[in-house]
Amino acid sequence: MASIAVAELPPQGRTTYALILSGGPFAHDKDGSVFGNRERILPAHPRGYYREYTVRTPGARDRGARRIVCGGKPRLPDACYYTGDHYASFRKIVD
Repeated sequence: MASIAVAELPPQGRTTYALILSGGPFAHDKDGSVFGNRERILPAHPRGYYREYTVRTPGARDRGARRIVCGGKPRLPDACYYTGDHYASFRKIVD
């Protein structure tokens, strides 16, 4: 799987990533909800392992297509992944 450095995330992605590590607060009710990995692109784990967070898209009327999905403990995730195309592809976030 391809990777992306935190510094390479869009500014809104860096903000969302920092909020994830600090525990929020998040702008959307669905932020922090379970991500089912139905696409099976991310490594397989039991349901409830992954959580999704919105990456704000300037000019979008809704949540847009950009997300960060993290696995493991909410504030100490094992790994986080960025998608700019609503789960069609992911890149692992690396420091």
